[in-house]
Amino acid sequence: VKFVQSGGGSVQPGGSLRLSCVGSGFTFRLFGMRWYRETPGARRELVASISDEGGSNTFYSPSVRGRFTISRDNDKNTVYLQMNNLQPEDTAVYYCTTNNANNWGQGSQVTVSL
Repeated sequence: VKFVQSGGGSVQPGGSLRLSCVGSGFTFRLFGMRWYRETPGARRELVASISDEGGSNTFYSPSVRGRFTISRDNDKNTVYLQMNNLQPEDTAVYYCTTNNANNWGQGSQVTVSL
């Protein structure tokens, strides 16, 4: 099982970024997917999740609800995290994983500052 992440970077407050995560080595559509984020000295925080197959069920942390959108494209084995109206407190390393959290992407740095 492997995940390759892309996206991330540095933006000013109010800006947008999109993270992508391509999974391989498993039947992607059969697994719910999650995005977590981590800041120094803090526990890894669940940001958003999406159910398997059509992804009809989603969850968002209260801190990002209304600003972030998780989606999936099973034909591309890819899960996305669209992040809008980014704020400095969103600065973190973001990770993708399946709903059993056994394997993780390499992490994507997101920095929000003036």
